[in-house]
Amino acid sequence: MAPCAGPIIMNTIILTAIWGVVMMLGGAFIKDKRIPKYLAIGGLAAILWANCLELKSGNPFFTVDVRNMLHTNSLNLTFLTVVLACTLLYFLLNGRDFEKVGTNVSEYFALIFFVLCGVAIAATFNTLLMLFIGIEIISIPLYILTGSDKRNLKSNEAALKYFLMGAFSTGIMLMGIAFIYGANDMGSFYIDHINLGYGKMPPMSAVGLVLLLISLSFKVSAAPFHFWTPDVYDGAPTVFTSFMATIVKVAGFFAFVRLFENAFGMLHNQWQMLILIITAATLLIGNFTAVFQQSVKRMLAYSSIAQAGFMLLALFALNDIAKEGLILYSAAYSLASIGIFAILIKMKDYTIDGFNGLAKQQPILAITATVFLLSLTGIPLTAGFQAKFYMLIAAVQNGHHVWLVILAVLCAAISAYYYFRIIQAMYFKESNEAVDHEWDISIAFKVLLIITAVLIIALGLFPDKLTDWLYYYP
Repeated sequence: MAPCAGPIIMNTIILTAIWGVVMMLGGAFIKDKRIPKYLAIGGLAAILWANCLELKSGNPFFTVDVRNMLHTNSLNLTFLTVVLACTLLYFLLNGRDFEKVGTNVSEYFALIFFVLCGVAIAATFNTLLMLFIGIEIISIPLYILTGSDKRNLKSNEAALKYFLMGAFSTGIMLMGIAFIYGANDMGSFYIDHINLGYGKMPPMSAVGLVLLLISLSFKVSAAPFHFWTPDVYDGAPTVFTSFMATIVKVAGFFAFVRLFENAFGMLHNQWQMLILIITAATLLIGNFTAVFQQSVKRMLAYSSIAQAGFMLLALFALNDIAKEGLILYSAAYSLASIGIFAILIKMKDYTIDGFNGLAKQQPILAITATVFLLSLTGIPLTAGFQAKFYMLIAAVQNGHHVWLVILAVLCAAISAYYYFRIIQAMYFKESNEAVDHEWDISIAFKVLLIITAVLIIALGLFPDKLTDWLYYYP
């Protein structure tokens, strides 16, 4: 995983920013609400191709002197490949649903491209300032997307709550950066200069680390800083909840792991206990609270908190297999969640009873939804099983606190209860509706769902096809 040398910048940052501006300006001239979807899909496909080309050759299109503030390697380029591929699938599945939110369809796509630009910065930052900029570029467009359904009071409330919580966590992050900067003898924001050696952590560094830990825990909705998540995810338009709960969440975790490995990795044993407590609390609160939800959308919000608990195992372990597991978990979780949210958007009733008899009405939707739910549960032969397995092995290899691994396995068993409630409703209960409602589902949508389900099973059978990309960088 050798770093890029010289004054270069990666393709994804420049291209996503440019295409975001193109989509934004296009909104002033494009009157047909169907065209922005195809423009966004074409642009994102080109950006994905450019990122894969950079991963394969190590040569980006743009040469800009970033003064080592950004750092590319096979790990973050592979992560961005996963993120861009999952976002492309999200556009293909849900592009038509953007039109139902409001009239500013092109602007919605533009905001998502700006979020992807922030994701690319957060995945490649080499200074605390670039981390801050990346996180803010991710967050600000999301505040707008959350409140984009102006006619819905819940959407307005969710946007305000998200903005206030986001501003609060940003303030904590800036305070943490200030403490780290003050404790650094070199007076530098570069994480390589912050990298603390062995020995006792200085008090100012310890305070800065805790503040950064709290702030990033807010961003990834880890307990006990998760309380904003259910209301925001439930109130936001479902098509944008899908993006927030997948791409944005895994980007936050990647930035989390990158910062703590490079800046504080040598003192891992001194802050590992904090991660252990947060991980255990996230697993327990996310899973036990999800059990009692009747709304599938709200249940998936608590489920995302529970899944965050598993992703935190990568930060707890902080070894090579944890990095492979995080890449695999990002793909498995994003594919399954995007798929189940795409089906949920087509439903009239978001409660579990709304899924009653779905297997008879729409068998393709029921079969693919079953695959997605089995993957989220962690059933063998799915990508979710391999992702959880990697995380558990990484935690076991760490050699400490095996009880956390046992707790994670028990929580995965608990998650089977609320995921299987939906499967039971689809196959073993009769629909409450006397006459089946009209389904707005195209053949292309069903084909894409089948492709997503096949990808999940393929990753479950051959996870090395993805993890091997970590070693392709020249």
